[in-house]
Amino acid sequence: MPVQRLNHAVLYVRDVERSVAFYREALGFEVVMGMRGAAFLQAPGSTNDHDLGLFEIGAGAGPSPAGRTSVGLYHLAWEVDTLDELERIAARLSEMGALVGASDHSTTKALYAQDPDGLEFEVSWLVPAALIDDEVLAARSSVRPLDIAAAKQRYGGQTRGGVGVSVPA
Repeated sequence: MPVQRLNHAVLYVRDVERSVAFYREALGFEVVMGMRGAAFLQAPGSTNDHDLGLFEIGAGAGPSPAGRTSVGLYHLAWEVDTLDELERIAARLSEMGALVGASDHSTTKALYAQDPDGLEFEVSWLVPAALIDDEVLAARSSVRPLDIAAAKQRYGGQTRGGVGVSVPA
């Protein structure tokens, strides 16, 4: 049987307590298990044992060079159900000074943020498959600034996103 989905991600961080506080405040994650120098967090509503593992490597750790001087992971993407939730998280990340970008990829609406160690992550809403038309497909060839108000006007703030739905080629 093929791979079904990503179950969890693990990050090396400078300070586990600081990172736990950030992910709790920014995304509502809760600690499901912890030990000295490590914590395992679960996203609200998740059925995974944990969604994010954090391992402390200390304050002296250098920044990740991934994408600048070496290969490595660029970012993780967390998915939300509604545009109202994306908007709420955008406001929260902005208040925290963590929001670094917002893009409209046509079939997805995405926020980009950085955690306290400068590790980038994405929070996105997927256009439901039933609402993907030729215009939406054609727009995938460019990335535009995200206008959440316009997306909510088009799709509705409470329209459930296309969680796990494939987009036509």
